[in-house]
Amino acid sequence: MATARKKAASTEGTSAGDAKPGVRILKKYPNRRLYDTQTSSYITLADVKVMVLDGIDFEVHDAKTHEDLTRSILLQIILEEETGGVPMFSTNSLAQIIRFYGGAMQGVMGGLLERQMQAFTDMQQRFTEQTPGSPFSPDAWTGLMGGYAEQSKNLMNQWQEQLKNAGVMFPFGTPPGSKKP
Repeated sequence: MATARKKAASTEGTSAGDAKPGVRILKKYPNRRLYDTQTSSYITLADVKVMVLDGIDFEVHDAKTHEDLTRSILLQIILEEETGGVPMFSTNSLAQIIRFYGGAMQGVMGGLLERQMQAFTDMQQRFTEQTPGSPFSPDAWTGLMGGYAEQSKNLMNQWQEQLKNAGVMFPFGTPPGSKKP
């Protein structure tokens, strides 16, 4: 397999040293086609989505410049999901995310969202393990998450109050660019 990976990498213009161990390399060509160097075949965004769902580590590189395009491909998948059915993000939540770009909270927000998503995933996994074979409806998750969201909000408010009492002004309640209530 390592020989096949080296062969695919060398035939596609990438040195074998560019690939990280255990990371599948996909190449994006100017004609918008994606090439899987492991299977030596062209794939679609739907195939990449399956890789994400299966937990396969991969990177997408521009075939000519070797620029890392992984984030842009993942964003394309999200865009397709958002426009092709029941969207996950409301217009308001998308606008709030955009408001964080360029502000002092941009770096903090990415990490916060990542930790919140990991906490949700961990909680979902624990609940599934504790209730095997029990289908959990979207309404049940909504109720459970409503409590979780309220708890998170209360913790943030407590932290903000502690910072305020220490003389630090750090406005969590209102994202940059939005109007105060």
